[in-house]
Amino acid sequence: MPKAQSHLHLTGAMRPSTLDELAARHGVAVPPLTGLTGGPHEWAVFQGRYDAARAAIRTAEDVARVVREAAEDDAADGCGWLELQVDPTSYAPVLGGLEAAVEAVLTAAAAAPLPMGVVVASSWARSGEHATTLARLAARYAGDGVVGFGLSNDERLGRIEDFAPAFRVAGDAGLLRTPHGGFFTGPAHVRACVEVLGATRVGHGTAAATDPVVLELLAGRGVALEICPTSYPPFGVHALDEIPVRTLLAAGVRVALGSDDPLLFAVGLGGQYALCRDVLGLTDAELAALARGSITSSAAPAGLRQAMLAGVETWLA
Repeated sequence: MPKAQSHLHLTGAMRPSTLDELAARHGVAVPPLTGLTGGPHEWAVFQGRYDAARAAIRTAEDVARVVREAAEDDAADGCGWLELQVDPTSYAPVLGGLEAAVEAVLTAAAAAPLPMGVVVASSWARSGEHATTLARLAARYAGDGVVGFGLSNDERLGRIEDFAPAFRVAGDAGLLRTPHGGFFTGPAHVRACVEVLGATRVGHGTAAATDPVVLELLAGRGVALEICPTSYPPFGVHALDEIPVRTLLAAGVRVALGSDDPLLFAVGLGGQYALCRDVLGLTDAELAALARGSITSSAAPAGLRQAMLAGVETWLA
């Protein structure tokens, strides 16, 4: 079934075999990454593993390989458009600065075997001023491969109002605005991401399912939630069979499935749809609604979007 990938982080997109090879080449010690199982884990456990893996990406050639392989993996799962999220702050020290880091990802994306865009992201753990710097950087490359501006990491680490200036810059540049929210926090956080930051999509946002007012807000404004099923059980946020996908769909909220960090959670994009079918019991019609949501909430070019939507209807028929 044709679909778009809306929530995938650069380091988390790496194949385990590629991580092993790059770590050996650069002499980087990386602990075994076999997926976050058991738990629930504290966020620091995930962040420590993620940071260790990120340290293995040292050159523009490494970036190009990770991007190419991520595109290959998603294409094999029926993905027709990929949006890859990257915080250039993390790669700037080894790639030659923030601008060089963004350009390395854009160059890799342009050569990838799948149409794609780049979402530049800051972190809830950094200052609003730093986020504004990155939003201005993202705005400079709007139209040249950057399609969005995001805010990743644990949303409990920052104050929403501190990031409003950054999201105004992104909005003025016509970029998608995709802050993470409503993962550890409640529905009020999702609402504020929409009302204060002007979010066009919210990363995760599953807490919205508990508040009819927030659901109505999301549905009324056409704000999509980027739901990544395998990301929640390791932190005790939701059991796999309790993820509120059907509640969101029933409320008229657009849902875009993503794989988030398959390096750590061990399930790719196609596997996320399979879990929705096999564990949540979604019907083919509901799976098609997820695919449509991923496509219509994406920055895919209009012609590609229409072709993918037509492909969904063919699959459903």
